[in-house]
Amino acid sequence: MNDHEVHEECLRLLREGMPDPAPDAFDADREFLPLGTDMDGDVAVVTFLHRPGGAPHAAPFIEGWTFHRRDGEWMSLGGGGGSAPAEPLTRRSAPELGGHLERYGSGRTVRNANRLLPWGAKWVNQARLRASSEVARVRVGKRTLLVPAHGHVVVVWAARRGPVLEALAGDGSVLDALDLDSPAAAAARPQV
Repeated sequence: MNDHEVHEECLRLLREGMPDPAPDAFDADREFLPLGTDMDGDVAVVTFLHRPGGAPHAAPFIEGWTFHRRDGEWMSLGGGGGSAPAEPLTRRSAPELGGHLERYGSGRTVRNANRLLPWGAKWVNQARLRASSEVARVRVGKRTLLVPAHGHVVVVWAARRGPVLEALAGDGSVLDALDLDSPAAAAARPQV
């Protein structure tokens, strides 16, 4: 799959949403497996698990592409990727994961790169997380994201401060909280 095909797939996922149920294995002819999407007003992110060259034994990595809606159209801002966690499509329990939410990747892109002066940049931020098997949904402010069977969740925001996430059990009770603005969030989290 080339960059144009990935871009078209991102736009399709933003229009139509993730397939239900979310894919949990690669098709023989595809190098990309969609993991998740999130939208917050006029910004969005799409993540994929990428198997380089379609090789079944190649180490996969995860890509996140950010978008900004202008005049009713989603415009790509760019993206990036990083290593996928070990056994990326296997859901883990909270003790195995080290908590109910694990942040394993993040990124940011500028959404007003065409400004005349160097200051005043506006950013689109993303965080890639794994949710433990006990987590059914993740609350991000007023939004609630369903956690797919593989446990990967992606969150996007345009505010200067990162949101506080709440891991919710199937009955809606709060299992854990994660402040995305805290640099120690990935290392130690208080249990709620």
